[in-house]
Amino acid sequence: MLLEHQRGVWATLRDAVRGAPIDYTTAPVGRAVIMLAVPMVIEMAMESIFAVADVFWVAHLGADAVATVGLTESIMTLIYTAAMGLSIGATALVARRTGEHDADGASRAAGQSILLGLGAAAVVAAVGAPNADALLRIMGAPDSVVESGGTFTRIMLAGNATVLLLFLMNAVFRGAGDAAVAMRVLILGNVLNIVLGPCFIFGLGPFPEMGVAGAAVATNIGRGTAVLFQIATLVRGRGRVRVGLRHLRLDMPTMRSVLRLSGTGTFQILVGTASYIGLVRIVSLFGSSAVAGYTIGIRVILLAILPAYGVSNAAATMVGQNLGAGRPDRAERAVWTAARYNMAFFAIAGAAFLLFAPRIAALFTTDPAVMPSAVACLRIVGVGLPFYACGMVLTQSFNGAGDTWTPTMVNIGLFWAFELPAAWWLSTHTPLAARGAFIALAVSFSAVALVGALLFRRGTWKTRRV
Repeated sequence: MLLEHQRGVWATLRDAVRGAPIDYTTAPVGRAVIMLAVPMVIEMAMESIFAVADVFWVAHLGADAVATVGLTESIMTLIYTAAMGLSIGATALVARRTGEHDADGASRAAGQSILLGLGAAAVVAAVGAPNADALLRIMGAPDSVVESGGTFTRIMLAGNATVLLLFLMNAVFRGAGDAAVAMRVLILGNVLNIVLGPCFIFGLGPFPEMGVAGAAVATNIGRGTAVLFQIATLVRGRGRVRVGLRHLRLDMPTMRSVLRLSGTGTFQILVGTASYIGLVRIVSLFGSSAVAGYTIGIRVILLAILPAYGVSNAAATMVGQNLGAGRPDRAERAVWTAARYNMAFFAIAGAAFLLFAPRIAALFTTDPAVMPSAVACLRIVGVGLPFYACGMVLTQSFNGAGDTWTPTMVNIGLFWAFELPAAWWLSTHTPLAARGAFIALAVSFSAVALVGALLFRRGTWKTRRV
């Protein structure tokens, strides 16, 4: 019996990676969630590798080159925020129309999302690329960094369409249930970026030696090729959604729906991102060692929670498609199933942080002034990870239903109105010092799950129309 169960699990995992056909409105809920979640988890991991690969190769060029990549990534965070926000609307609309068996409606939603992404990318490129040097100076870059790295920033901003379209079209694939296609797209882009990075940076073989600018060229070629693969898949109808020229003509009713969902989604993500910036400002009151420890701890934690985003996106797709199919109870079962998977995994991750925090921190620093802060961040915030994993599923489930305002208001209330004031008070009015900010973050993580669960059980999301 156990052997048969193991074979069933391995068969499901294999089918998930292969992208085997499945009807997400009728298949067993557990299997459906896994079929979506596995390629989405891999997709999230692939997305994180882009920046890591750039830093790895550029580190051989010196501190100014690394600073250029770091400062430009800070600027690009706004573009990533917009891309993720726009993706919320695309996933919700495509998933709902797919569940309704409205293939043309799903194609229209995809086409209008792509149009919106192209428009946003054109504005960013027109405004950002010519002002790359000025933006670096605003970020605090010294003249040496601006002189050596301005071209890198200019190329990244000029090619921002590859970021926006990559996120948007993968959101379309996820909404349609083609999670394996989105996964393959990111794998393709990453392989090209990793291979071409050293070629353009150091001038290997026939490639020109471009220094730090070569990293930007390699990244944009990698992402751009992935985008071309996405376009070919959508145009040829190899996936569940087919986009033709007629779907790229302006359709105001559909565009208004995309704008409504995506606008709120972008603000929702911006709220969460801004709260992390606020925490850094509070921790900075206790010196650079505390900031360095927080940076190490939070980067490790953000990397660790990438799988949670994959499972959460799977829940969003399940909600959208099953609401479209008129099966809200099945949508609800899928959400609680995904939440249990996420909590179980991150209970293990949280325990690992609690037990092995010193060893994990030692991989990044041996500075005795930095270690205590890094260890405290990993242990304290790690305790809240299982709850945050549940909260992420619930948040994305609201988004998948088209109810983007509920999670936005939860984020405002818990991250801005509670977390930041609590972090400041605990840090400055108690002996906890910087650890007060870590405690506030862990409590907020737990509160997101509790409040999200209470609001989700009300069931108003089941009647949301998109």
